Amino acid sequence: MADVADESIQGDGDGIRTFPFPVDLSLLGVGMQVGPMGAGRTWHAQAPLHRVHRIDFHVVMLFTGGPVRHMIDFAEYEATAGDLLWIRPGQVHRFSPRSEYRGTVLTMQPGFLPRATVEATGLYRYDLPPLLRPDEARLAGLTAALDQLRREYEDATTLPLSLHTAVLRHTLSAFLLRLAHLAAGSAEEARRRQADPPGDNAFTLFRDAVERGFATNHSVSAYADALGYSRRTLVRAVRAATGETPKGFIDKRVVLEARRLLAHTDMPIGRVGAAVGFPDAANFSKFFQQHTDQTPAAFRTELRRESPPDHAGGVHAGA
Repeated sequence: MADVADESIQGDGDGIRTFPFPVDLSLLGVGMQVGPMGAGRTWHAQAPLHRVHRIDFHVVMLFTGGPVRHMIDFAEYEATAGDLLWIRPGQVHRFSPRSEYRGTVLTMQPGFLPRATVEATGLYRYDLPPLLRPDEARLAGLTAALDQLRREYEDATTLPLSLHTAVLRHTLSAFLLRLAHLAAGSAEEARRRQADPPGDNAFTLFRDAVERGFATNHSVSAYADALGYSRRTLVRAVRAATGETPKGFIDKRVVLEARRLLAHTDMPIGRVGAAVGFPDAANFSKFFQQHTDQTPAAFRTELRRESPPDHAGGVHAGA
């Protein structure tokens, strides 16, 4: 699979290529796809799959074989039959050229589902783990829901396009609600969800604002003022949802982006710092070392010494 340039593929100025939802590969051009993984099925017409890249859409893979090793934001996940991987927009990931991907893959375009459903299903809960291991009963429910979604997706003749799309949205929502329940997991997570319910609450708005502004704004007070909350209210909401302070949440997001850029691009360290809100390279180095116990240069050197180089090419993974 060739690494072909395209105006719709974004480089974000950081050297990590971002691939958009492949509408041209979607049946009737709807905002989702679901189908088998495996040889002969292409993931994206232009994505070099076992090189690191970003996507601007959601991916859920339900495996029927394994083991499969898949990298998502510096962590290697090993999935086997009955496991799921949920990759969210913006996450840096890489397929393994040594793994055989078998099962069903679902992709979703941002905006395909209404906001209330997005919040209820936790589509942008980056704090939840990508690898999910359901028990037998939950796996049966998820498999049945995904099979039904696939049948509706492939039935392109029974209903007019508008009704077909509406049915897909409802069927997709049913699957994602099951998946969200699995991802929420423990009683502790359930308690946090009850304390900070889905909707336009303080944490949801803060999380979205940080995702938009972390590269230039690291101030808790500035976020609180912009959102119309007191600092105390924001602290309570973020702590209830994540167990962290707002400052810790912001710093964690900044460090993640810095690690991505240091690991996956050749940008000079000063430019990496500027890209995450530190115009002064010395301040960036101090911040990074405080949070990782390594200088940016040491992190980059160690990671590249331990990791094999990326290779161009394609892994047939479905969609």
